[in-house]
Amino acid sequence: MRDDTNTGGDRAVSAAPVLQESSWETFVEVWNRLDLPEGWRAEIIEERIVMSPPPDQNHNFIGSRVNKALVRALPDDWEVLQTQGIATPSTSRIVVPDLLVVLRERMTPVVVLPGEDALLAVEITSKSNAETDRSAKHKAYAQAGIPLYLLIDRFAPRWPTVTVFSEPDGDAYRESHAVPFGKPIELPSPFDVTLETEDFPR
Repeated sequence: MRDDTNTGGDRAVSAAPVLQESSWETFVEVWNRLDLPEGWRAEIIEERIVMSPPPDQNHNFIGSRVNKALVRALPDDWEVLQTQGIATPSTSRIVVPDLLVVLRERMTPVVVLPGEDALLAVEITSKSNAETDRSAKHKAYAQAGIPLYLLIDRFAPRWPTVTVFSEPDGDAYRESHAVPFGKPIELPSPFDVTLETEDFPR
């Protein structure tokens, strides 16, 4: 159910809850058949279909910078995907990271990729969804066993912050390292990439 009063392009919109007794296949079918406005994306988070409008220019600029840094540094058989859905059937979630890194050999012609096939998930917060990226998506990526989660939090409480989470264990990551915008941050092995953040817009 879209909120047509949203003119700021920055507010996530929730539809009616998905029935708990629905099968995973029904979840995926409902998600795949959604007729979304151009540029919007839909996710299933905590048994709700959440629709988000297109991000703003600063969000897209940061995404472009991160994408370029990854493409320059990674082997040719590692793919950097945008708006690719990943699934965690055990928790009834379909989430769509801003960027996702997978091995080319793990890509298959399916609507959503298994979360356990991802090597890195990247989220860039918008004002409306920052708490979702910090909590629900953190939990989803850890539960899927994604080795690294890069959270670029433009709206962190004190100042804009970039955090690398590693060592997933259950529904959380055991290790994290954070820097404010302007400081470089290292993505650990097997990436071994230094991400420069000095030109990230605040």
